[in-house]
Amino acid sequence: MTLKLSRLVQPRNPRFWLLVVLNGLSSAIAFVLRTHELPTAVTLALAGFAVANVVLGLRIAFQLMTDERPLRSTGLPE
Repeated sequence: MTLKLSRLVQPRNPRFWLLVVLNGLSSAIAFVLRTHELPTAVTLALAGFAVANVVLGLRIAFQLMTDERPLRSTGLPE
């Protein structure tokens, strides 16, 4: 099994866009946690979401880089 970093960017693959959204969500959670004084329960809940977000993002990135299926064609002539 080889990891191909070039396979990480696949705009026609829904998993790629999910990865982009998860990265944006990570940034938003980090911003909120660092700039607002929140109750402990809310802070712990957001931290839990952040950890789950990282795990899911890593899993999707690993799937994209190890997927051996050919990339989808655009349908346009070359």
